[in-house]
Amino acid sequence: MGEGDRDLDPVPALRNPVSIVLVHGVPDTPAMWDPLVDVLARDDVVRLALPGFAAPVPEGFSSTKETYADWVVEQLEAVGEPVDVVGHDWGSLLVQRVAVTRPDLVRSYTLANAVMTETFRWHDLAVAWQTPEVGEQVMEAMAADALEQGLREGGHPDAARAAERVDATMKACILGLYRSATDIATEWSPREALVRPGLVLWGSGDPFAPPDNPRLASAVMDAELALVDGGHWAIVEHPTVAANALTRLWATA
Repeated sequence: MGEGDRDLDPVPALRNPVSIVLVHGVPDTPAMWDPLVDVLARDDVVRLALPGFAAPVPEGFSSTKETYADWVVEQLEAVGEPVDVVGHDWGSLLVQRVAVTRPDLVRSYTLANAVMTETFRWHDLAVAWQTPEVGEQVMEAMAADALEQGLREGGHPDAARAAERVDATMKACILGLYRSATDIATEWSPREALVRPGLVLWGSGDPFAPPDNPRLASAVMDAELALVDGGHWAIVEHPTVAANALTRLWATA
């Protein structure tokens, strides 16, 4: 196996010592975290692999937002003590949900380029995925070259390899996840500030979210706000800047 394939190694099982847990989003795998993990240079970091995203789908797994949130809870319970949890995109929404429903598992939380508030609205591609038949047609048209271009325009630092990892299983899981979340703003918006130290880390040039989203989320949840000069994947597009912000947060938790 060459150096370029190192991100395809199995993700280690959660066990102590684990202090930091990273949760990727759509359409990514744990490999997206490589630039940040390299900068952090710590041996207590674990990257979760969401079922269906270059990882096996457990028997009976329904690919809904509730099932994925429950799965993240199970992974954190296995650690045995609260951890610093970082999520990006859908991983951020799952981290936010867990921080609301199971704060005992969370020492601190970081939400990167996706947050849930009462004013949350899905972007156009998400709405297409949520629409029966239309979503399937969009997925069929998402060949690797077209997907690579879209990821690169969003600021993904490894667009080509990320696009190659999107297979039929991942596409099916994405459709199931988004179709379970048409009313997510009503169902998952936090009603009060979270009880753990938090950080909203945002690429200011994110094409998928209005610029006021992170400011509103930071105010609602009483979390620190860090705006990064990058796109949707700013947390790994500029890993040194992100690592500095994360380290400051973890020092206060």
